[in-house]
Amino acid sequence: MALPLPIALDAMGGDKAPESVIQGARLVLRDYPDARFIFFGRESVIGPLVARNRQLAACSQIIHSDTVIAMDEKPSVALRSGRQSSMRHALDAVAQHKACAMVSAGNTGALMATAKFVLKTLPGIHRPAITATVPSRSKNVVLLDMGANIDCTADYLVQFAIMGDAYARAVLGLDDPRIGLLNVGSEEMKGHEEVKEAHKILRSGTIPIHYHGFVEGNDILEGTTDVVVTDGFTGNIALKTAEGASRLIYETLKNAIENSFTAKIGYLFARPAIRMALRRYDPRKLNGAILLGLNGIAVKSHGGADAKSFANAIKVAIKLVENNVNEKIIDELAHVVDADQPEPLAVAQL
Repeated sequence: MALPLPIALDAMGGDKAPESVIQGARLVLRDYPDARFIFFGRESVIGPLVARNRQLAACSQIIHSDTVIAMDEKPSVALRSGRQSSMRHALDAVAQHKACAMVSAGNTGALMATAKFVLKTLPGIHRPAITATVPSRSKNVVLLDMGANIDCTADYLVQFAIMGDAYARAVLGLDDPRIGLLNVGSEEMKGHEEVKEAHKILRSGTIPIHYHGFVEGNDILEGTTDVVVTDGFTGNIALKTAEGASRLIYETLKNAIENSFTAKIGYLFARPAIRMALRRYDPRKLNGAILLGLNGIAVKSHGGADAKSFANAIKVAIKLVENNVNEKIIDELAHVVDADQPEPLAVAQL
């Protein structure tokens, strides 16, 4: 399927930019040869890198941006002073319907604040959430929020549950996804007040979703539920812990094989199965999270993403466009959110 518009790429965002961004786009063309890109950033730097690959140059446009938002810049400062930044220009392209989606590995807080300002939120949604699918024992699990909202009220957690349900239906194709609320235990007396209040609302039956109840950290990788809801502080730690564990297992296995002749012999027989397992849990395949709840597709890549990781983030954006995810989410939200309600979705009204 050919995309209706190009993908806007913040070429200057991330620790390894612009090389990782440009090489990532080049890798995407292997699977999506009809993809087109708009690179936003310093043309004198980006131009020669893009020109090295004839196929990439033929399907790309470069728009110069003087300003680069630093990885440690405060979101409020970035919003005020970053109007000419590569990140802002990429978001503007989506808002102006010149691009079908944008991808950035830049400052997470700045991206969330700027995207919310430029793209606005879906009707009735107050706080967008960084959302992604992570592998579990037998399936992919939707996890949100992963870092956009450090402190969350019960109201926000309820909204995340509704959005997570809609996302799982639209992206994973689930008819009745099970929703879990991450906590320090399954007992109802455990957890802070916001989590307990959100649990009370979700359990009451006033929200038309399949609420499982509290889940713990180990339930994420067990696949106990299809969606796990939490605040951005906890979700970010959970995700990065899982990624670190995945890298640890990979490095441990690699070192064990390389340092033992017997293990090398065994590896020759077990190689197909080992490679299959490593591909499934490759942390680079976790890269690419949607800022769910916005009126436009914006995907956040890890700041330290290499070319393969960034390519996966671009592929996430492409899949979201192909599946008309925002339209499906709006449809799912329609029966629980008042489209004319300008204020945040209030827990008391649910």
